Amino acid sequence: MHHVYVIECSDGTYYTGYTTDVQRRVAEHNAGDGAKYTRGRTPVTLRHTESFDSKSEAMRREYRIKQLSRAQKEALF
Repeated sequence: MHHVYVIECSDGTYYTGYTTDVQRRVAEHNAGDGAKYTRGRTPVTLRHTESFDSKSEAMRREYRIKQLSRAQKEALF
């Protein structure tokens, strides 16, 4: 399975990403091994996930979520 996730950083901002293992990826973010954006904003909290059968579907959804406003992202969860 392919997943898109939204995490909330310690400064209140949101980060959206793609992974095949959500729990591992969130742990990487919290360990400082995730995206550069989240490294100085730990701890992070998982707020939303969506699962897809194909990587291309997940990547399209990730892009769409990244285009949403903060309020629209919050409506997801």
